[in-house]
Amino acid sequence: MNEKIPYKTYLTESEMPKKWLNLNAFMPEKHDPFLNADGTPCTHEDLEKVFCKECVEQELNFTDEYIEIPEGIRKFYTNFRPSPLIRAYFLEEILDTPAEIYYKYEGTNTSGSHKLNSAIPQAYYAKNQGLSSVTTETGAGQWGTALSMACAFYGLDLDVFMVKCSAEQKPHRKEVIKTYGGNVIPSPSETTNAGRKILQEYPGTGGSLGCAIAEAVEKAQNTPNCRYVLGSVLDHVLLHQTVIGLESKIALDKYGVTPDIVIGCVGGGSNYGGLIAPYMAGKLRGENNIDFVGVEPVSCPSMSKGKYAYDFCDSAKITPLAKMYTLGCGFMPSPNHSGGLRYHGMSPIVSKLYHDGYMRVEAVEQTKVFEAAVQFAKCEGILPAPESSHAIRVAIDEALKCKQTGEKKVILFGLTGTGYFDMAAYKKFNEGAMTDTIPTQEELEKGFATIPKL
Repeated sequence: MNEKIPYKTYLTESEMPKKWLNLNAFMPEKHDPFLNADGTPCTHEDLEKVFCKECVEQELNFTDEYIEIPEGIRKFYTNFRPSPLIRAYFLEEILDTPAEIYYKYEGTNTSGSHKLNSAIPQAYYAKNQGLSSVTTETGAGQWGTALSMACAFYGLDLDVFMVKCSAEQKPHRKEVIKTYGGNVIPSPSETTNAGRKILQEYPGTGGSLGCAIAEAVEKAQNTPNCRYVLGSVLDHVLLHQTVIGLESKIALDKYGVTPDIVIGCVGGGSNYGGLIAPYMAGKLRGENNIDFVGVEPVSCPSMSKGKYAYDFCDSAKITPLAKMYTLGCGFMPSPNHSGGLRYHGMSPIVSKLYHDGYMRVEAVEQTKVFEAAVQFAKCEGILPAPESSHAIRVAIDEALKCKQTGEKKVILFGLTGTGYFDMAAYKKFNEGAMTDTIPTQEELEKGFATIPKL
């Protein structure tokens, strides 16, 4: 081992970021604004009917490069941050690669993922606004778990609409949410107009994040003193997640290390955007030429097969329209085991960066993802979440390319969470029963047909 770089690097409390990085302010060309259903740009007032006031302020801030993290949030962050930056010496040895591999591990907190980074601020702002309850969606359950913890801390009631196939695959995740006081409703459900409509159109469906968002927004709009909070996609969520990238850069800068490749899984895009933020800000200013790679499942290829267009963020067409890569708000992904990546759209920031050529996308099969997850678990000792394992798959592939060429590259990837609630998926893989689903062109066209014609 290189003694100069320890296996694990933790920052001191004084080194932790005191400001979030606002990637919007660094982008030479901004992404297009949110639109109302009638095609008019969303105002603060329009968005504040759905989201917390302070989150809307952050969402529409395109000028401030850094935004202060309130002391109350920083204080809570110290309960679980900083997270470790780990040099994957054991994985490097197994792969026999000249590449240096680092990963930022966000699974050390009780929620088991990066989601707490945004759950705390959103609950904090909701409480300060005087709200009594919030609603949300969750895919694999990490966001619902994180938000239930945050709401318990701040004394807020919480309704969590959990993608039905994930609720069935991960019953213990539901119990964690309930333990912290959250009310879990498998989605689509009979409790909302949106849910009933989706069930009528797709009987027996396992649901999607778009479905769950639709139900959560409807519930919030029909509940007094309540707002909807989102675990990914939107700019303010990505803003909160920049603590991941900021900590990573501070740690690597200590050793004079700059990554050649930065890799993350992309579902809604917030963890990936948060990881790449400080390095991407440099690339946007011409300071580096880092290869940024977003990894998505072939079963829900929002960027690699999607269209760059205005679309609704939910299946019931309740939310504002965002300019993003999308498979269509009516696209119904297969019930694969990466619930957090089963979303029809993508972060407007990440979409714009991809559209303008600042990053690339890889789409990978589920079985290959789990092969990488098992290989990683055996040598690094962490059982990764299926979502995170998409990044592991491509990190391994890039390291093997270095082995073939003899080129020594520095690879950084995001390990967003643990897979200890995903044992049904690992069981299926271990038994050889896991299969890959790739949407047909007919299925893609059916989704594209639901994109509004503006």
